Amino acid sequence: MKIRVYYEDTDIGGVVYYANYLKFCERARSEIFFKKGASPHNDNQFFVVKKVEADYIKSAIFADELEVTTKLLSKKAASLEVFHEIYRADELIFTAKIKLAYLKDYKPTKIPKEILEFFSSI
Repeated sequence: MKIRVYYEDTDIGGVVYYANYLKFCERARSEIFFKKGASPHNDNQFFVVKKVEADYIKSAIFADELEVTTKLLSKKAASLEVFHEIYRADELIFTAKIKLAYLKDYKPTKIPKEILEFFSSI
C-alpha cells in the first residue's frame, strides 16, 4: 500500500513522528479488509494489537512516498502475527512484527474462517 507523508505526519523538523509508522501499518492492515469489500470491525468483532516489535532503520520525511507491505507470519485460533516493512523507493526504513488478538464483545475468540482467508492471501 502506498502512503504519502503529509505535514501532519511529521515533527517540527519535517521527520515522520515515530508513532505514525505504526499508524501506517494499521492502515495497511485495514486495506486488506477494504480490498475484499469488508470492514475490519464487524458485529463487535475486531483485532487489537497485543505486542509490537519495531525497528526504526531510517527516517521518512515530509512528502516522501512510502510503500507498506504486510506478510502473515503465523496464525492461531484467536491471534495472528504479521510482519510489516516500510520502504522509501527501494530502501527499507522500518519493520514491525505485530501480534494481533481477535476479540468478540471484548473477549478473545476464534478468528472466523473468512477473515483468516483475507490474511492468508497476502
